[in-house]
Amino acid sequence: MAEKRKSVCILSTGGTISMQKTAQGYAPVRGYLEQAMAKIPELQNPDMPAYTIHEFAEPIDSANISPTDWYAMASFVEKNYHDHDGFVILHGTDTMAYTASALSFMLQNLAKPVILTGSQLPLFETRNDARENLINALLLAGKQKIPEVCIYFNNKLFRGNRTQKIDAVSFAAFASPNFPALGHIGTDIRVRHELILNVPTKNLTIQPIQPIMIHTVRLFPGISTKLLQQILTMPLQALILETYGVGTAPESEEFIRVITQFAEKNILMVNCSQCVHAKIKMHDYAASHTLRSAGVISGGDMTIEAVITKLFYLFSQQQSLDEIKSQLTSNLRGELS
Repeated sequence: MAEKRKSVCILSTGGTISMQKTAQGYAPVRGYLEQAMAKIPELQNPDMPAYTIHEFAEPIDSANISPTDWYAMASFVEKNYHDHDGFVILHGTDTMAYTASALSFMLQNLAKPVILTGSQLPLFETRNDARENLINALLLAGKQKIPEVCIYFNNKLFRGNRTQKIDAVSFAAFASPNFPALGHIGTDIRVRHELILNVPTKNLTIQPIQPIMIHTVRLFPGISTKLLQQILTMPLQALILETYGVGTAPESEEFIRVITQFAEKNILMVNCSQCVHAKIKMHDYAASHTLRSAGVISGGDMTIEAVITKLFYLFSQQQSLDEIKSQLTSNLRGELS
């Protein structure tokens, strides 16, 4: 008896992959994607999964993505969950890592692949990366057991909440700096199943998330504490300090005094490194130990995208500050080593 053909549900949110050339430049056009995909011979091959295409009513430039859009994507997956073997979300590259991170937290007990992809050049261009990204994302979503939110780009599969956009001009737009790629596609498809998260035993649920008042401060030599004092007047819930190396920062009494004032106002402070490849080590140097003493907690080796969306997720559950701190430093979806 022939094996039933796998089914993948595609959600197109917008982005370069589905754009056409207009007098004003590249622009998304509803209905174009389905027409273009119908002309790709490989997608008609019986070895490919069957697919259905859904589009956002209004295509979104990924620079305009908001938590409301994340909820729409998560709800779409939930609504179609039992009718398909996997999902592909087409998305602009600029904020794709934020969306992948957010969905990884929102889609609780996910047991099927949700693969985000896009392109640096539109599908209609003679030379483009859209076609291969689309074909391979469909294969991964339909034929692999990957119970995670991932990003597929340029022959590599990454855990979504480990990913960052690192290049705006190369086809190799994304990287996973502190965690290995989950898969590589060359002459064959190689998925490192030993790295994949376990299939959950509970049913899929969605945790809606709300944006919270977060501010990020990138430290630099000579940074004025007056800037921090100005930020202190804002109704913040969390402050992310982008520190040096493995988490070091100025040791001056004035700097530490201001940082301590954030803690006294119950503002959660997270230490994240400016380095792409890094893991915060707040015990190794005196210049980071002082932060820890002032109430700053470690972001470990999480990306800034994962930290921000994880804070959204945790604060949206109305937990106590101590509970949020505990879960922030715990590995929930593979985002933290």
